[in-house]
Amino acid sequence: MLRVLTLAIFALGLGGLLTGAATKPTVKKKVSAAAKKTKAKKRPIAVRPPVVSAKMKAASQEYVAEAMDAVAAAAVENSAALVPFYEQLWQLEQNKAAGKSLHVLQYGDSHTASDDWANQLRTMFQSRFGNGGAGYSNAGRPFAGYRRFDVKGGQSTRWETEGLLTKGSDGFYGLGGVSIAAQRAGEMVYLDADGEKAELSYLKQPGGGSFRVFVDGVEAASVSTDGELGPGYWSMATPLGVKRFTVETTSNAPVRLMGWVTENNQGLTWETLGINGAQASLSLRWEEKQLRELIEKRNPGLIVFAYGTNEASNKDWTPESYRAMFRGVLQRFREMAPGASFLVVGPPDRAQRVNRVWVPVPKLDMISEAQRDVAIEMGGAFWDLRERMGGNGAIKRWVYAGFAQGDFVHLTGAGYRLVGETLYKDLIAHYEEFRKIRQKVFSESGPNNNDAKQNQ
Repeated sequence: MLRVLTLAIFALGLGGLLTGAATKPTVKKKVSAAAKKTKAKKRPIAVRPPVVSAKMKAASQEYVAEAMDAVAAAAVENSAALVPFYEQLWQLEQNKAAGKSLHVLQYGDSHTASDDWANQLRTMFQSRFGNGGAGYSNAGRPFAGYRRFDVKGGQSTRWETEGLLTKGSDGFYGLGGVSIAAQRAGEMVYLDADGEKAELSYLKQPGGGSFRVFVDGVEAASVSTDGELGPGYWSMATPLGVKRFTVETTSNAPVRLMGWVTENNQGLTWETLGINGAQASLSLRWEEKQLRELIEKRNPGLIVFAYGTNEASNKDWTPESYRAMFRGVLQRFREMAPGASFLVVGPPDRAQRVNRVWVPVPKLDMISEAQRDVAIEMGGAFWDLRERMGGNGAIKRWVYAGFAQGDFVHLTGAGYRLVGETLYKDLIAHYEEFRKIRQKVFSESGPNNNDAKQNQ
């Protein structure tokens, strides 16, 4: 039915409607091991934004508001590729998907990992289409910048992260490409979350250790991770309300935790899967068989890819090599999730400091164009975040307006929320066009059609 609906919508021209940024010598001092460890953990100092006048700030805020408020006829390019996702949204909205959830997976770099704009999308979509819960979230706190606004998690100190840019080599990192591992008893991980069902994914491995699961302090299960290499799962139905899930290792043997799923029986989830410093190519390191199983288990209706900021600083990428890599990434996910719609979000505008002057990053144009071309080639949609911000050089106004940070790369919380609101607005504008055409398709198919009757 969905294939017939899609073809009918294309026949009516949806593709055209929905498609269309002198010193003293120093004496070297001996440093203790403890001091070295403290120094290694010191976080970089945030770059302060430049001081601007109230007039300049107001003018910049007006500039940003006008850019993001503008109604772009082709804001989401090749939006017809999102028809299957729009159909599932419609099913949720009409309450035709009782007992079913619609899952969105958003992969990306630090812009995604902060969860600011993903959470804005999550909140707005769930307010209209139903709150499906948090969905998938990483176990513990695998890196310093990781957070989710809809759940709260943490861990004891002796867990090691696997799967970041320089850590891990076997590829068994879970749905989000990052996991945590311990090899002694008494290590703890917790999650505070709401949902009607909960699941913990972990790595089964020969000689794997064991752990206990507690729900609000009451032991719910004892789990051994010993077994054939691959994903393992613990799950249970839970009553509504925020609960604390706690995992405690019970043996001096390796235990690796991938992530939690906490969700309701119906509604939409928007699941944040970002890693600081990530490039799209990082996902090619993830072991294919376990990733395929985890993606099939989530059965996403939409997968969002939001990379490009870090690639623009990588001197190794050429237009040809980047296109080939990005094509390989999308092809891999397409084979794992053939029924999902794809949305590629181009990188935001950014600048770099050269001779005390902030100038555009030269490769940003190349990265954005390559992502656009490959997204459409692979049957996905593309949203040009840089262009939506105002185009080349817009980041300067965003900094002056208080919507971007002083590093001229990352946005502020307010800036990310504005991005989320704008993407939601653009997607919903195309969804409303889909609704109109869908109604016309079924109303013209005859009075005996059930969908036509229900839409009258």
